[in-house]
Amino acid sequence: MGDVPRWTEHPTLGPKADFVALRLTQLADVELLPYDPSKPGVSLALTPADPVSVIGFPFGQTAGGSYGVWATGFIASEPAINFDNLPVQLIDSRTRPGQSGSPVIAHRNGGMVALDDGSSVLHDVPIARFVGIYSGRINKESDI
Repeated sequence: MGDVPRWTEHPTLGPKADFVALRLTQLADVELLPYDPSKPGVSLALTPADPVSVIGFPFGQTAGGSYGVWATGFIASEPAINFDNLPVQLIDSRTRPGQSGSPVIAHRNGGMVALDDGSSVLHDVPIARFVGIYSGRINKESDI
């Protein structure tokens, strides 16, 4: 293929975005459980110190079968304010190699939850909101 990349960069951020997409081609006997960024789920209010989970494969490990490991941390920046002039949120989570590209999910087991519009709603089932894609730590000495 020469110098033709196998990935797709972000349409507007290009190389400034530290994540890429690869086309999946070998899907025989594969069940896809995708998160759709255009339909992120329940509009949970997200503020600093709220829990989020990075669902990935630290050091290539699974949580059994082919399931990802849920590494839970907390939102560490103001979600409405860009970080370093990019649409980035910081999280404080013990992440490791193998988790880059993983979905970041706000998951609640039900009960009373606050929504983006300032209201609250009672859920009797677990709910989730796709927050973004994990791309790495700000430096190797940090969990942020």
